Amino acid sequence: MSEASTRGAANRPLSPHLQIYKPIPTMVMSILHRITGVALYGGMLILAWWLIAAASGQEYFDFVNGIVGSWLGLLILFGFTWALVHHMLGGIKHLVQDTGRALEKHFTTKLAKVHIVASVAITVLLWIIALAAS
Repeated sequence: MSEASTRGAANRPLSPHLQIYKPIPTMVMSILHRITGVALYGGMLILAWWLIAAASGQEYFDFVNGIVGSWLGLLILFGFTWALVHHMLGGIKHLVQDTGRALEKHFTTKLAKVHIVASVAITVLLWIIALAAS
């Protein structure tokens, strides 16, 4: 390499990466929206497995139901419910923002903070209702 090309490389700024940016609520919610979208695929596989077991016969259904109904299975289902609620709320927010509303910086920051609280509260409420009904 020529001397000019090596000097130029030393003066270039670093590419942006997560260690440079200070996490702000809207950034965290954007990352969580993507993570919950991926997590929903795993939850759908569990749901499909459970439905296939229900169609396969009582013995296999009892086996799968035992796994899904264990404390670990219920914890995974709780996480799946939260991912579903969180992703849905994010989708509703994006639907509203697609109309040109709710785009102000201070409002989106407040909305991001409410988003996480609301997703947890709705998930807990849904589980309370489901456990009370069973």
